[in-house]
Amino acid sequence: MRQRSWTPPEGHGPLDLGLVLGPLRRGPADPCFRAGRDGSVWRTCLTPLGPGTLRVRASGPAAEAQAWGPGAAWLLDELPALLGAEDDPAAFVPRHRLLAHCAHRRPGLRLTRTGRVLESLIPSVLEQKVTTDEAYRAWRLLVRRYGVPAPGPGPEAGMPDLYVMPEPRTWALIPSWEWHRAGVDDKRAATILRAVRVARRLEEAVTMPPPQARARLELVPGIGPWTSAEVIQRSHGAPDEVTVGDLHLPHIVGYALAGDRDADDAAMLRLLEPYAGQRHRAARLILLSGHAPPRRRPKMRRTDISKW
Repeated sequence: MRQRSWTPPEGHGPLDLGLVLGPLRRGPADPCFRAGRDGSVWRTCLTPLGPGTLRVRASGPAAEAQAWGPGAAWLLDELPALLGAEDDPAAFVPRHRLLAHCAHRRPGLRLTRTGRVLESLIPSVLEQKVTTDEAYRAWRLLVRRYGVPAPGPGPEAGMPDLYVMPEPRTWALIPSWEWHRAGVDDKRAATILRAVRVARRLEEAVTMPPPQARARLELVPGIGPWTSAEVIQRSHGAPDEVTVGDLHLPHIVGYALAGDRDADDAAMLRLLEPYAGQRHRAARLILLSGHAPPRRRPKMRRTDISKW
């Protein structure tokens, strides 16, 4: 085990691990992420040095972290970025009362930067055009079946039952029937297979500015603006990479900022234009506010292809 304590610089604001690291969680039973009852957060990662497990707990103004596995040193080196040290919330200037109120109520909101692409790309592809429950189930089944048990003290020492996501080669060798059993259609499976074949090139995108990084991801057929934005928001901590092509986000933003529950992507981008440079943060605050239009259309129908 390796350990590190990190104290945010003055003006960083309170440490709120749930707000900062919450976007990395893919459902309540995510095999790579778990929130402990003591307020700690456990996370696994396939780092450039190999598998690693990280446990972070807020202790007063500081973060206390322990890490295990070949990737432990890398995880501890990247801890400040993971906890939002590279983010600048002061650059956000609220221009709507709702956003000002939400930003005031959540001073601990900072955008995480993981420095890893594939760990966000694969679950984002699984979430394309299906319900979140279906996507979370597929991620859970595939990681538990083909990933490796997370390094660390083990459940007998209070560690959650976690796994590290499979390496690119392992993803490439998953048989077609296992994708089917996990409820993943051929289109999404093919996109993931194309991505893992160029995994090294995609991981290089973390060194690029967000627009260029998104352009590189979108060179892979099946990865469009929705998916690339979802990835870069996490891998880069990019405050301006707003998600377009989402089924619900334009309606939520339109309703919150203009009372327009029928807003499309173009209308959403117009409403977020005053927040240029911080549009993703503005959208995140709107989602956290809970100010959403009443449902008037049925939810997306769940289709479990594993039963076909």
